[in-house]
Amino acid sequence: MKHFLQGLAMASVLMGSTAYADTTLKLVEVITSPERTETLQALVDEFEAANEGVTVEIVSLPWGSAFEKLATMVAGGDVPDIVEMPERWAALYAGSDQLVDLQSYVADWADAGTLTDKTIQMATETGGMHMVPYGFYLRAMFYNKKLLAEAGVDTPPATMEDFMAASAAVSKLDGKSGYCLRGGPGGLNGWVMMAAAMNGTNEFFTEDGKSRMNEPGSVAGLQFLIDMYQKGYAPKDSVNWGFNEIVAGFYSGTCAFLDQDPDALIAVAERMPAEDFAVMPMPVGPSGKAFPTIGYVGWSMFEQSAHKKESFDLIAHLSSPASNATWTKRVGVIPIHKGADQDPFFKTEQFKGWFETLNGAQYVPTLMPAYLKQFGYFADSIALETSQEALLGQKTAQEMADEWADFLTTEYAAWKAEQ
Repeated sequence: MKHFLQGLAMASVLMGSTAYADTTLKLVEVITSPERTETLQALVDEFEAANEGVTVEIVSLPWGSAFEKLATMVAGGDVPDIVEMPERWAALYAGSDQLVDLQSYVADWADAGTLTDKTIQMATETGGMHMVPYGFYLRAMFYNKKLLAEAGVDTPPATMEDFMAASAAVSKLDGKSGYCLRGGPGGLNGWVMMAAAMNGTNEFFTEDGKSRMNEPGSVAGLQFLIDMYQKGYAPKDSVNWGFNEIVAGFYSGTCAFLDQDPDALIAVAERMPAEDFAVMPMPVGPSGKAFPTIGYVGWSMFEQSAHKKESFDLIAHLSSPASNATWTKRVGVIPIHKGADQDPFFKTEQFKGWFETLNGAQYVPTLMPAYLKQFGYFADSIALETSQEALLGQKTAQEMADEWADFLTTEYAAWKAEQ
């Protein structure tokens, strides 16, 4: 009998270890590049080495079609355990109860105490903690010192008016343009910042719930970008440019200005001497303020995951201070843990524009209304199509602004009704 019980115990152990050994986690990355995937794979390799029997399958989706491809996967039942979640998609999935609220997991996480207040704030924008952010994208303006000097621009532009004038001066140079306009996928941030700067506020809605995107100041900001393009201050083909194209346009010397997040610094610094470019805060509007967008991405867990403990263990590993330091330096985002700003890597002139933005009272970071369920659809479909039509003269700034305002006002009313 003793041997029989021992045999049962041994069988139980073996069955348990076999079940654990068969644990495979599917992780989907949506902001894909070779270097990002390589960095993610290295961090995953560390996790697998420390968690014998757990295998992580990384599925890489190209950013240009990631929103649709992820939605198709989920709708078809091919639901990942963990997904790289942009903030503007989070409300859509959290609102349909597809994401795990991670608050109880984070409460027991040893590294939770060093998360910055901004990280906690962003993580809970959807009403629960439906992601652990891995870093922040804050917009600032790159400028090419040599091109400005060649164009006779002595001082980097501090105002929107100066920005237009400097772009016009550079565009007179043979084969050069002032501004690397992002007219293709992901371009909404530029439109929102210009609208807010000219309108003097980054509030998306009035007290009675109406979108401010079609207020006169906002329309002037939209017209500002349309004018930049139609007057030839941005490359003609920039109507279709996405992230890779605008960054290449800057480091190749095609255009003198590029508004981007720290992730663009990686490619620029590899290809341009440090003395040839700098980063400054976004130019201010008539109110004396600028409203640079701040975005974030993080790791979310789907409710359908059959391995929630292991999934959060992976999220915790990817989000630890050591892993986050590695990740942020390689992909170009502002870290999530306290004290990271003292890292020598970030205490350089390369990051000066972003830290000036964070510390300057005239620069008010703008959070997109990602809590709206259909904001991802608005940003990646409606805004893209209508803004390209406006750039090409097929739609006026006022017509585009009215379409945006109608959609956003309706979405805001739906969100308010659920509160």
